[in-house]
Order: sequence, then C-alpha cells, then structure tokens
Amino acid sequence: MENETVLYHRSKDVGIITLNRPHRLNAINLDLLKGFMKQLDRAKQDTGARVIILTGEGKSFCAGEDLKETASGKSLEQWMDEAERLQEIQRMTMKLGKPIIAAVPGYALGGGCEFAMGCDIRIASEAAVFGFPETTVGMTVTNAGTKILTHLVGLGKAKELVLTGDFIDAPQALKIGLANKVVAPGNLMDESMAMAGKIASRSPLAVSLSRTAIDHGMEASFDQIMELEKSHLLICAQSGTKFVEKRLREMNKK
Repeated sequence: MENETVLYHRSKDVGIITLNRPHRLNAINLDLLKGFMKQLDRAKQDTGARVIILTGEGKSFCAGEDLKETASGKSLEQWMDEAERLQEIQRMTMKLGKPIIAAVPGYALGGGCEFAMGCDIRIASEAAVFGFPETTVGMTVTNAGTKILTHLVGLGKAKELVLTGDFIDAPQALKIGLANKVVAPGNLMDESMAMAGKIASRSPLAVSLSRTAIDHGMEASFDQIMELEKSHLLICAQSGTKFVEKRLREMNKK
C-alpha cells in the first residue's frame, strides 16, 4: 500500500492524510488527485477520527502541478478533468465535517498552496515555502485560491502574490496570516498532533458547528450569521447537554 499516491492512517482520534509522491515533491498528477479524493472520503467516513491532518511525505507538502508530466502535453479534456477534480477536492475539504490541519514541511506551491489554504489551520516548518507560480508558466489559480487567499491575507497582498508569482518563506507567511504557526522542521508533526489533540478534546458537535459558522460567515450577512449562530446554540443545548454540564462542573472545580 506504500506505493499509493495518497495514504491515510489514524493515530488515536486524529486521521492523517499524506500526499505520497516524494520523488516528485508530491506534485499534482491524475493519480494524486484520485488518491486524495479517495482518502478525503475515507477520513470523512472514519467515525474514530475527530480531527484530520494533511501533510506531505518527505521534504515537500505539494509543489503544485507536475510540470514534467504537463510538458508531455495534455488535451483540453484532460485539463477540464483536472480542473474539476481540483475543485471537487476543495469542496470535499470544506464539507469534511471535521477540522483539518495542514502540516507543511516544505514547498506548498500553486495547487499545493491551495490544498493548504483549504484546511482550517496551517502549521508550517521553518523550511516551508509558499507561492503561486501559475502566471510564471502561463497558467492561472484554479480551485478557489484567489478567494481564500484574499480572506486570509487581504486583497492587496493576495494580488501581489498571485500576479508576481513570488514565493515567500514561513516567517513571511506567518506575518501575513497565511500560516498560523511556524515550528522547527523536526517538531512539525508533534506540534500538529498537539493542536489536533487539543481540538479533538473539545465537543465534536460544537467544533463542527463552529467551523461551519465561520465558513458561512465569509459570505453571510450580519443578520444571517447571527441567526445561524443562534440555531447552533440551540442544537448544542438540545444535543450536547451532558458534555456542557460536565465541562461546567470541571471549570467550577478549578
């Protein structure tokens, strides 16, 4: 199974998806897209996994389009199929129903950077590099990256990164809000697992509803998000009373 382009395993209540083409810096090709979709579905169906970590095997997270394969030529139909799969991966990530953390060891470029941005939290190694080289090679950002990047770093910085194709290092990514945390390379998975464990210890229902509300908040009006939040509170009150009561008792003892 280790020759699969995308792997999945679970450590306690944390599911781990690993992009597994290290010899090509985990660059995107059809096999990787198919494998990624398969493992996202597996992670969603895994009732034992409360939080998901997405990472890359080796020194790279995902270096974007596999230009070596692209150079051999693709038909318009192949490009269309790839675009649709890329966008479906973004939809699957957003609709996973569980928090997902990107653990970024190295290059997160183009579509790879979009994979990371589709996650809820990004923890980057000090060796990580982010960027959008699409304009450099005559291509464009494909799977909602222009929208998500703008929400994360602001309109001006998003335009600068996409239009110039410049790469930025991990400290810069942290400074502009593209990364949530930067850690030593050897600590990347430990730090990511610690973050995942903290989230997994919270109410699964409350975490899922909060994630949904934040995502909807990017589009909803003020009144719409207020109404959504109220409905979520009532759902928690009806369905999570035991969890709430237990936590309140624990807090009152401190």
